Parts: sequence; structure tokens; C-alpha cells
Amino acid sequence: MEEKIKKLSSTIVNYSLEVKENDRVLITVQTDKPNTLVKYLIKDIVDKKGIPFVKMIDPEVSALLSELTDDSRIKELKKHNEFDVDNYDCFINIKYSTNDFENNNIKAETRKNLGEAIKKSDAIRINERRWVLLNYPSRLDAYKANMKTSDFFKFSIDAMNIDYSKMYDDVKPLKELMEKTKNVRIIGPNTDITFSIEGMKAIPCCGKCNIPDGEIYTAPIRNSVNGIITYNTESPYQGYVFKNVSLKFKDGKIIEATADSNNEKLNEIFDTDEGARYIGEFAIGLNPAIRNPMGDILFDEKIIGSIHFTPGKAYHDAYNGNDSSIHWDLVLIQREEYGGGEMYFDHTLVRKDGKFVLDELKHLNYENK
Repeated sequence: MEEKIKKLSSTIVNYSLEVKENDRVLITVQTDKPNTLVKYLIKDIVDKKGIPFVKMIDPEVSALLSELTDDSRIKELKKHNEFDVDNYDCFINIKYSTNDFENNNIKAETRKNLGEAIKKSDAIRINERRWVLLNYPSRLDAYKANMKTSDFFKFSIDAMNIDYSKMYDDVKPLKELMEKTKNVRIIGPNTDITFSIEGMKAIPCCGKCNIPDGEIYTAPIRNSVNGIITYNTESPYQGYVFKNVSLKFKDGKIIEATADSNNEKLNEIFDTDEGARYIGEFAIGLNPAIRNPMGDILFDEKIIGSIHFTPGKAYHDAYNGNDSSIHWDLVLIQREEYGGGEMYFDHTLVRKDGKFVLDELKHLNYENK
């Protein structure tokens, strides 16, 4: 396992970030559990003649600070975020799950004001800097995945260490098809939505920013989304866990939002700002090592045979004009065992029950993996 962690570190430094001489690299880590990976990262960064920095954040302390944040602290946090994007070239953010509900006492107004304050620096970090976001495997993750801790650790690291350069080559025909497509329709249980992606770029995600990775994304034309979508994976967000989120759209806007519980909180999230009720991303999950949801968005959005349809801000490289302080990747798995479903591009069936049906895309089913 140590060799696999060493390989992961090398992938992040040499492939994902392509660290160069004098690059200033900020590693932010939650708890000391990922220390083995952090040490390898430091060594690999120094080997490339980069300059590593490490900041450790305890999730409980961070939650308390956020609960007690006022306007004066938000002003200081804005300065800190601006300092980071001005003074670091690369960012590695290593999360470690301890409690999905740790942040549920943070006031909605605090979240909104902080989101507005750091929106500009976050946009610079995401769109103009090199970065990697990684969720290091924890006992909580293993529990949510219904797996023994050691088995989950192996699964998780293996999912992070897939051959991203091969995936990048594999996804090229899908990228070409998406960039020729005008209209998309997604059908499934309590789901029937249509939208346009005409003229939008399709961006393969193959190990450059998220670890694990494996998706291709674009964005719908902002006002083109109509119909209803019901997501079938649990999703933790802002200190709550939402099940069976269902969104109804008219001319791009979410006009109705429900879930099994926490409906008031759900709608509070979508009322964060104007862009929160519009979609900023449409993506297709491609990672063959990730097949089942575990309540971790970074993993779940990569599930093979899934899509995510994301309320909130659009990325600059597939920009549909939607801006927001939220970006919530909600996931719908369309494989047969999860209820099935169909995806159409310009009235042509492209994927059925999570499997691509066009000959030029069938290799993306990774059925021999």
C-alpha cells in the first residue's frame, strides 16, 4: 500500500500539477491521517525544485470558527484567500471525512456573505491556478461504503491510481460528439429533462484536478433546461445529507425542489443567490473503478454509468454565464441496478442503462475492467 501512495504522490506532482522549479505549492490537509501521502508529496515537490508549504486544518475547529464568524472575520478571510492566489502557484487540498454534519450550525447568512467575499479569489484559484482536490480514505468513508476499512482503503487508492493518460485518449470520441450536439434529453425514474449544449466546449477530466477523477463535463445553455430530474444518490452539502433530491425546471430555473427531508434547508441553499437556481455543469461519470455511491461527492460524481447535473457556478472553460457561490454536484446513476435510464443527443440514443450504445463509444463502458 505504501508503494501505491508513493505512486499517487508522483501522479499528483508530475502529472496533475506538473510542478516546475520554484513553483510554490500549498498543501492543505484535514487531520494528520494523510501524513504518509503528505510526506511523499513534500519529497516529490522538492525533487522538482518546487517549494512546498503545509497548512493543517482540524474539521471540528474549522466548523467552530465558521459558526462564530462575523463580518470582521469575513473581511480578514477575504484577504487570506487573496493572499493565497497571489502567492501560490499550485494547491493540493486533502480532505478527510470525520462527520458529514459537522458544519450544520453555520448560519446561512454567514455562508452567503463568505461566499460572496471569496468568490473572486476562488474563481482565480479554480480557473487560473493548478490545483488538486483529494479525499483521503477514512473509517467514516468505509462505513458509508459498507466496506471493511482495509478493503475500502485499497479500493480508494486504486480508484485514484487508474491510468489517466489512457482515459484521456479513450474519451476523445465522446468529447467530439458532445461538441457537435445541440440538444440533450435525459430519461429515467421520475426524470425527463431536456436542454441545449449547442456551441459549448466539452472538457475531459482525467486526473488533472480531482483525485479520483474520470468524467467529461460541459454546461447547458443557461435558460434551456426544462423538465424534472430526480437524483438517486445521497448527497452531503453544507452540513446536511439529502436523499432523493428532485428538481423541476422551467426555462433553466429551478422552480421546485424537494427531498425526503430537510426541504427548508434544500431551498435555502438554492436561494443563496440568483445563480444557485440555474445549472452550471452537466457531466458524465467514467471511472470504471467506482460503481456504487458512498455519500462522498468527489467519488460519487465519477461513478461509471452516472451523470451529475450541477446547480450553481459554471467553470470558465465551459462557461454558460451562470455565476454563484455554490456548485453542488448532484448525482444520478443510470445503470440498470439503479433504475436505468436513457441519454439522447439530438434524438439519437447514446447511452442506455448506463452503457454507451454507439460503436465509437462502447470502449468507455470498460466492461472488462
